[in-house]
Amino acid sequence: MPKLKIFKAIFFKHKWQLVLTYSLFSIEMFALLLQPDYIAKAIDGLIYGHNIPLFELIGIYFIWVVVGTIRHRVDTRTYSGIYTSFVSRLLSRKYDDKDVSKLSAHSNLAREFVDFLEFDLVYVIEAAFNIIGSLIILCFYDIKVVFICLTVLIPIVIISYFYGKKMNQLTKKRNDEFENQVDIIGGSNSFATRNHYNKLRIWQIRISDQEAWNFGLMGIIVIIVISCSLYVTSWITHKDEIAASSLIGIFFYVKRYCDGLDTIPYSVQRLANLTDISKRMELTEHDLVDTTTS
Repeated sequence: MPKLKIFKAIFFKHKWQLVLTYSLFSIEMFALLLQPDYIAKAIDGLIYGHNIPLFELIGIYFIWVVVGTIRHRVDTRTYSGIYTSFVSRLLSRKYDDKDVSKLSAHSNLAREFVDFLEFDLVYVIEAAFNIIGSLIILCFYDIKVVFICLTVLIPIVIISYFYGKKMNQLTKKRNDEFENQVDIIGGSNSFATRNHYNKLRIWQIRISDQEAWNFGLMGIIVIIVISCSLYVTSWITHKDEIAASSLIGIFFYVKRYCDGLDTIPYSVQRLANLTDISKRMELTEHDLVDTTTS
């Protein structure tokens, strides 16, 4: 069953809870996206003796706090319910005695799907707000900065492609070892147990190393984009036509844009892991959706 159908089945069963939590998160992200612009306006307002922009900033921040507080409370109830429903139906499937190790591993791996909905998909939504929203707002600051931001999409796509292929190989090896965990522990062989956990440690280190290299490359791209954007704005544009508050706004939105791009390789990694897990678990719609009400 393709992984997209798995998520479609989960959405179908828990659609109202998920619509509520994602809607609240979208409002939260919209308020967060507006904050740098209102900070810049508040700075200008305070310099010239206008306090209204400061009150507007406080209002935007207040909305962000209230909606975020409600969303966090809804999240716990939503995703704990999804996991309970998901893993209960998974464990109700018939397994042979020899498959106990896989069953135990699969019940833990099932958490990966719920974590994707709770954390990773939220990161994707946040990235969309950061990328699209930042580009739109940057158009009102300096259109040249928008073109600079768009040029980095090419190296990001290339990095994400090779990063995804490598992570797919590493997560498959780690999950191979993880499926044998219960059998190895149950065998009461201290050498085999130690060897098992040492292999898991090695695969996790290799995965972490790939994440570290990706972090470093993305950090370099962020430095280049921010430096070029501020240089183009402050030096090519006449200095008396640009305010310090505008430079602050440009910095924040370029940084938000780059943070959104940083989510792309991470999402590729997570999807690679979920693809491998869905194949191992041989999921069907029966394992995700039943006739009971959610």
